[in-house]
Amino acid sequence: MDAARLGAVVLVGAMLWLVPAPAGVEPRAWQLLAVFVATMVGIVLRPMPMGATAFVATGVAVLTGTLTIGEATAGFGSTVVWLVVAAFFIATAFVKTGLGTRIAYHFMRVLGRRSLGLAYGFVATDLVLAPAIPSNTARGGGVVYPILKSLCVSLGSDAARGTEGRIAGFLTFTAYQGVVVTSAMFLTAMAANPLAAELAAQQGVAISWALWAAAASVPGLLSLVLVPLVVYRLYPPEISHTPEAPALARRRLCEMGPMSRQEWTLLAVFAFLLALWIAGGVLGVSATATALAGVAAMLVTGVLTWDDILDERRGWDTFVWFAVLVMMATQLGELGLLAWFSDRVSGLLGDVHWIPAFVTLSLIYFYVHYLFASNTAHVSAMYAPFLALALAVGTPPALAALLLAFFSNLFASLTHYGTAAAPILFGSGNVDIITWWRLGALISVVNIAIWLGAGSLWWRALGLW
Repeated sequence: MDAARLGAVVLVGAMLWLVPAPAGVEPRAWQLLAVFVATMVGIVLRPMPMGATAFVATGVAVLTGTLTIGEATAGFGSTVVWLVVAAFFIATAFVKTGLGTRIAYHFMRVLGRRSLGLAYGFVATDLVLAPAIPSNTARGGGVVYPILKSLCVSLGSDAARGTEGRIAGFLTFTAYQGVVVTSAMFLTAMAANPLAAELAAQQGVAISWALWAAAASVPGLLSLVLVPLVVYRLYPPEISHTPEAPALARRRLCEMGPMSRQEWTLLAVFAFLLALWIAGGVLGVSATATALAGVAAMLVTGVLTWDDILDERRGWDTFVWFAVLVMMATQLGELGLLAWFSDRVSGLLGDVHWIPAFVTLSLIYFYVHYLFASNTAHVSAMYAPFLALALAVGTPPALAALLLAFFSNLFASLTHYGTAAAPILFGSGNVDIITWWRLGALISVVNIAIWLGAGSLWWRALGLW
């Protein structure tokens, strides 16, 4: 535990706590805001793990009388919280059985004759895994990066040898940007996505798994096609042909042998999950119920054991801090603080038409991510108030909620610390920091143009505005 950082967190919370509540704001709401802001600062500074920070914040809120024990623990019963933890268990199954790795090698075998094809292979792998693995760290760092590193070494491209320019730098950066886009394409592709959906629901905007996937499909696929091409132009590898890659993939697949019974079972459960997530709205089955049913099927069939569930520390850690953040956001809304903030700030925007007002708000929301090292911290602190402002200026509710949710992933393209997967790939040393930031800024413009341009036309066709 870092005492200096912890002191900074306490100081921020205490200073806000001691400020008198503004007129029209309930004192208890202002006190909870002080606890919430201190929690956000703690998540950014990390004097202790995120789960511990959230747990301590809950204790402070209860002991000071800001919240009752029932209010403080209400988040643990949230269906969205259970959706996230169940998705982590599903991700464990992909790693344990090796199915995720097998999928990656198959794409490498088919697409890997050229360096650009290899990049698309890694992007395609991540796209297939994204609906079931709610962690870009698990996908980018746990599945894609080990295979990418092994491949680059076999191709004679490695930062340790000073040969990263041959192909490792290009593949590393492109794979990361692919993870950023796929995280935006599915409700279950990143842990903070369900949080955004829950925060939207608290303001009366319902986002289903199918609606999220449908709205993100066209701009997402366009980004996945165009971004590797742009990177290839701006940061080309020294080698363009990689005939060794398919041979390596075939050799590794041969070593893995035929698909095991557990892999086939997991594949069937995954298909079942996708089908129910897509058709759940029509059938009346929630995304959380589907995810829990999938985990139950894996336990019954032996794909997962109960020890696997107990050992999923990241999932249970996420369960704790996610429940606390959902609880705080809910209580801030119920205590009227969000409505008060929206009323005060929306008056400053005057009579500006909702389109330029919303675009301006969205761009501010996007580029302020330079100040964040976590998607979750950014979403927790800023998604709800920015959505409230967007609705206040007249933005169609579904459009406002979804675009801000998509940007809550896409803004991670900017820096080498933008989301948890970034330090893993940047830590390889294959891309220097200046190149990463320069290309990240350019890719952010490409993604924004795609999602605001082609995306807006697609959303118009879907009837979102």
